[in-house]
This record gives sequence, C-alpha cells and structure tokens, in this order.
Amino acid sequence: MILFHTGFSEIRKPDIHYGRKNADFGQGFYLSPEKEFSCRWARERKDEDSYLNTYEFNEEGLRIKVLKRDEEWFSCIFANRRGKADTFSQYDVIIGPIANDTLYDTMGILTSGFLSDEQALQILELGPEYTQWVIKSEKALSQLRWLSSRILTKEEIASYRLTVEREETEFQTQFAEKIQSFE
Repeated sequence: MILFHTGFSEIRKPDIHYGRKNADFGQGFYLSPEKEFSCRWARERKDEDSYLNTYEFNEEGLRIKVLKRDEEWFSCIFANRRGKADTFSQYDVIIGPIANDTLYDTMGILTSGFLSDEQALQILELGPEYTQWVIKSEKALSQLRWLSSRILTKEEIASYRLTVEREETEFQTQFAEKIQSFE
C-alpha cells in the first residue's frame, strides 16, 4: 500500500505521539492513499517548503479498524472532539472518512451543541468523501517505510488550493440547505 502525507518537512520517521488528541481518530500519524487529496493540505509559509512524503505500508499482522460514514464513525469523531477516551485504542491502524468540518469552515457549529447529534451526523455526511489512514501504534509505525519526498511548487500549491476553494463553495451551499431543512 502506498500512502501520502503533506507538510512543511520531510518526515522520514513519523511520530505517532505528535499532534492533536482531538483529531478525527485521535492522536497518531495521518496519511491518505489519495495523492491528489494529500496535496490539498499543502500551504505556503514564508521561508518554508511544502513536502509531499510518500510511504509504503505493510498491513500484515496489524489490527485495523475500517470505518465508514455512519453512527460508529460519528461517535468516534465526537468522542475525540470532546476529549473522551480513545474508543479504538486497541487498534494499530484506523481507516475512515475525514470529517468534512476539518476540510471546510463550518464555524464550529457541529460541536457547539446547537445541533443534535443526528443533525450533526447529517452535516458530516455532506460533500465528497476522502479517506485517511491513522497509524496509532508503534507496531504499525514499524511497518511504515518512507520512500521519498518532493517539494511542491508554488504553482502546484495554488492549483490544489483552488480545488479546495471550489469544493468548499459547493459544500457551503449544501451546508446552508441542510441547516435550513432543520428549521
């Protein structure tokens, strides 16, 4: 399996203990099997380059939890967002959709208490579905091998950002329609 991670550095040895504990699937190293999607996370930052890191991953012998956009997925995400215990800490890898509120600006409405959990799930089900892989254990990390990295050009970053802007505009329309349907 080939996986990708985009960031401001070449990451030959990822750290699964670095990063937010309240991310979609808790703390871990987040990757995507979708190269084009991974590149959408690229940003320009003064005096820093954006790198696309490429990895090979061997899934053999690992405990892997696969989630889809449903209530189990929603419960996992909201437990992490609310600082509760990691629901799937016994797994080495979690594979599942990225919650769209991390992709598009939904103004914190999903976790504000303004919506019921059922309504928040309906919002999270909107828009395109992108998959993320989260390396959660040292065992899984030992089976992730860095292959290469390359610096993304300013033109590439600008192109990927335009794609995100187009998707966000489409999502905001769907979001507004769904919110109005709750009234």
